[in-house]
Amino acid sequence: MRAKFLIAFLVATIAALATAWAQNNPPPSQQQSTAPPAAPKEPAPPPSVTVIGARDAHGVLGRDVRSAAEEDMGRIVDVIVDRSGTVRAAVIDFGGFLGVGSRKIVVEWNALHFGSIANKGDSITLELTKEQVTAAPEYKEDTPIVVLGAAGSLQPLQFDH
Repeated sequence: MRAKFLIAFLVATIAALATAWAQNNPPPSQQQSTAPPAAPKEPAPPPSVTVIGARDAHGVLGRDVRSAAEEDMGRIVDVIVDRSGTVRAAVIDFGGFLGVGSRKIVVEWNALHFGSIANKGDSITLELTKEQVTAAPEYKEDTPIVVLGAAGSLQPLQFDH
């Protein structure tokens, strides 16, 4: 009988010790981090807003381009920007008929004049002649870009490789 009492006493002592240990050492999922709490995130500031009047700005992609002599020079299909985001040139789909026989050439942005482009039918004027544009090399992506300028003022881009 004494052995039964001793076994019961040991079982009760072990159970009490296990309970006390469990209360002082919760499972990893319940343990609190010793790292300081993260600072609450600041909300992002609202974006800036600029309102441009409907008569003051218009898109240029797809717009017809004409020479000063009113010759059809094609239409703008892309805009070239440098690494700083400055607009450098426009890609014009020139020549051909209904897309057949046309080629893309690049002209200096400053050679384009956007006088009256309030309506989609208004064209953009290019300071180059049809002969100059016809003689220009064709634009091909991922090759050096040859830009046709009206006054030769465009400086070449210098990129670090």
